[in-house]
Amino acid sequence: MNDADVSKQIQQMVRFIRQEAEEKANEISVSAEEEFNIEKLQLVEAEKKKIRQEYEKKEKQVEIRKKIEYSMQLNTSRIKVLLAQDDVVNAMKESATKDLLSVNRDHHVYKKLLKDLIVQSLVRLKEPAVLLRCRKDDVHLVESVLDSAKEEYASKVNVHRPEIFIDSVHLPHAPSHHNTHGPFWYTLLILRKCKITCSQLCNALAGITNSLVQPSSL
Repeated sequence: MNDADVSKQIQQMVRFIRQEAEEKANEISVSAEEEFNIEKLQLVEAEKKKIRQEYEKKEKQVEIRKKIEYSMQLNTSRIKVLLAQDDVVNAMKESATKDLLSVNRDHHVYKKLLKDLIVQSLVRLKEPAVLLRCRKDDVHLVESVLDSAKEEYASKVNVHRPEIFIDSVHLPHAPSHHNTHGPFWYTLLILRKCKITCSQLCNALAGITNSLVQPSSL
């Protein structure tokens, strides 16, 4: 083999080695590119996930803050409504107090009120005989409406007319215009046998007539 053949073989081997090296280099480059793209995608997805989690967290915080603010506004509105209602009720009570303080000035209205209270107490007690206690100033008015109260009660409940005895003990006087916080006691019926009292209370603060049944110490 002459020098030309040897040189030719060496060149072929060099070309082969270079081709193999280039192919290997290309494979390494492609593989590295793929690994880089995969790692880059993983990093991007991880960052996206982190951003989504942060966004959801902030969104929840904003939602909670909105609910708290709404609840506070709602409570504030409710308090305003309650205060307004309280002002209206107080105004009504004040008006009722003034009306009740002057109710006995109208003889006919006061007389009817006493009769209605007596009838209401009789209906509550449903007893054939009762002892009635009233204010000293009202004794004559009470006496004047007893018959009509008995008749109305007997007709309403479908029973015989009851016996009503006026007690010698009297109720206290109504509060004055300077003291409007006390109750207005008009009539008090007391059962003779069962020792139970049925009182009719016209309360200036509430502006209503209440029927109360309670144990008696009498």
